[in-house]
Amino acid sequence: EEQKRLLENRPDQPQKPKVLRIAIIGAPNAGKSTLSNQLLGRKVFPVSKKVHTTRCKARGVITHQDTQLIILDTPGLTNPLKAKRHNLDEAMLTDPWDSMKHADLVLVLVDVSDHWTRNSLSKEVLKCLSQFPHIPSVLVLNKVDVLKKKFLLLEIATDLTEGIVNGKKLEVKSALKQDSSSSAKSPLHITQASPPESKVPGSPFGQENQAQEGSGLDRSSGVGGAGTGEGPNHGPKDLKDMKGWPHFQEIFMLAALHGEEVDTLKRYLLMQAKPGPWEFHSDVLTNQSPQEICDNIIREKVLEYLPLEVPYGVTQVTDIWEEGECGELLIVQSLLVPRESHKRMLIGRGGKVISRIAREAGQDLMNAFLCDVRLKLKVEVKG
Repeated sequence: EEQKRLLENRPDQPQKPKVLRIAIIGAPNAGKSTLSNQLLGRKVFPVSKKVHTTRCKARGVITHQDTQLIILDTPGLTNPLKAKRHNLDEAMLTDPWDSMKHADLVLVLVDVSDHWTRNSLSKEVLKCLSQFPHIPSVLVLNKVDVLKKKFLLLEIATDLTEGIVNGKKLEVKSALKQDSSSSAKSPLHITQASPPESKVPGSPFGQENQAQEGSGLDRSSGVGGAGTGEGPNHGPKDLKDMKGWPHFQEIFMLAALHGEEVDTLKRYLLMQAKPGPWEFHSDVLTNQSPQEICDNIIREKVLEYLPLEVPYGVTQVTDIWEEGECGELLIVQSLLVPRESHKRMLIGRGGKVISRIAREAGQDLMNAFLCDVRLKLKVEVKG
């Protein structure tokens, strides 16, 4: 009821409010929801190692002083063939595109730990960017902590930007001296990058300030100010020859799972906000209902602990949702599976799997709702 009231309330905005709508796009499982949760400071979006954990576009809301950031956490960009294989709704194909239409800025997230895909943007991502070239875009290299050979980030950054950032040629050179006492230290400098802390909107791009060495390559290489994004003009017909996008305004390198450099990105996003009315009350963290958050968190655990395609066939039905005398939340949910064999898998030997799912989901729900949660799960074969 409280969440519903907050969503219906008029925003309690200041006299001169600022707002920025951010679409986060990328291949399935690049870490979009993890990054969204880290930016929000609370877990409201489901995350899993399996693809297509995010099934719909949900909004996260960050309100800081006079500024509101609205994060559009979108399903991974996929194609109709893969959507059919994973039993996905039609909305999974259209939601990322709808999010782009409403965005003031797009973050393109790339998982640099995946050596099969990290050196080129997917055709779906390139198509999305080329359809909305007027929306400023920023490249975010995620999971850089997993990358043992940090020098590869030079190659990845160059490939994904086609060597052009903010309309200028990307000049990256390796620094030979490396602090051997810390493997996390960065052996790289991105020379046309000023430290994010000193950046002001519209600052000159060409200053030869070296990016700071902090917790290694997780330091954002914030590249210049607003910029014009000039460069070769690629139409959709050229997409088949493209590996990267030459119109990114910035490159950030971070490890979303551990929160490394997420604050640097957050400060940058707050600086990009423009004057405009807030959409939400300052106490709103997401536009999802508590039931949607609950369903997503349970689904995340089911995805985590069931093999291959099995979890994509599970249907969730909430049987009981009530508040106890002491403010605790009692939730009983049935998980419906298509086959008896799936039921056995989901329950696990001695009920171990379903108990673990209920325990971990219950803990996440307590963190999300900031109250005690008693969660019971039942498993049944669909009738």
